[in-house]
Amino acid sequence: MGDTSGDALREQVRARYAEAARTVVQLGAGHAAGCGDGQASSCCGTGAVAPDSSGCFGGQLYAEHETRGLPEDAVLASLGCGNPLAVADLRPGDRVLDLGSGGGIDVLLSARRVGPSGFAYGVDMTDDMLALARANAAKAGAANAEFRKGHIEALPLPDASVDAVISNCVINLSTDKPAVLREMFRVLVPGGQIGIADVVAEDRMTQADRRAAGSYVGCIAGALSRAEYLCGLAAAGFADATVSFTAEVGPGMHSAIIRAVKPASTGPHP
Repeated sequence: MGDTSGDALREQVRARYAEAARTVVQLGAGHAAGCGDGQASSCCGTGAVAPDSSGCFGGQLYAEHETRGLPEDAVLASLGCGNPLAVADLRPGDRVLDLGSGGGIDVLLSARRVGPSGFAYGVDMTDDMLALARANAAKAGAANAEFRKGHIEALPLPDASVDAVISNCVINLSTDKPAVLREMFRVLVPGGQIGIADVVAEDRMTQADRRAAGSYVGCIAGALSRAEYLCGLAAAGFADATVSFTAEVGPGMHSAIIRAVKPASTGPHP
């Protein structure tokens, strides 16, 4: 068995996504990042329902009208398991943050939704993905989008700086999920919301079951259960949390949508 320490797992994830970004740049049109062609498989693929024989998720996550006009590399580099923008209530003027922004598709779509009076941030730890995302933003002419290097466990944004946090199949890859949930709470304004797509386990799945079902970098072994997600959100201070399964991605494992809000009036929170 390989090294399963937090630092080692983080490096495995970084290397996997760096290779996926390079694959998009090298192969270009017609090749989803990491799917087929002997390249490293993606975490969740370019569209999410169930893994196909190549280990990628099949089906399209985004409607054609949503991606129309986006740089092709942004679409090809989408490695999510859902469409967080389908559930995030983004309004003109909002500030939105995407955790693990990858090639930038959800940031660019958010930037469109919030308009020129709003702003969309992406945070990613992988230099290759950041370079790809910034190139895609330049191609799209997205003046209200910015990509910052950082870890989702220690976000490079100040307190109460965004109205919404989104994420697409990334939190399951963190080795310190309580820190991620606390950081989301910290950067949200009171009354702010989260709209997250992630892989989530049924409560009957033990940690051993999850490890047996798939790899950590494949978004399975590190997935939280539904109860763990709800308890973690409550411990971080969130209210009105829900975890809704959307599609089975393996026995006892599901793509899911996670919603919650930061209470409009908050006192000190540990």
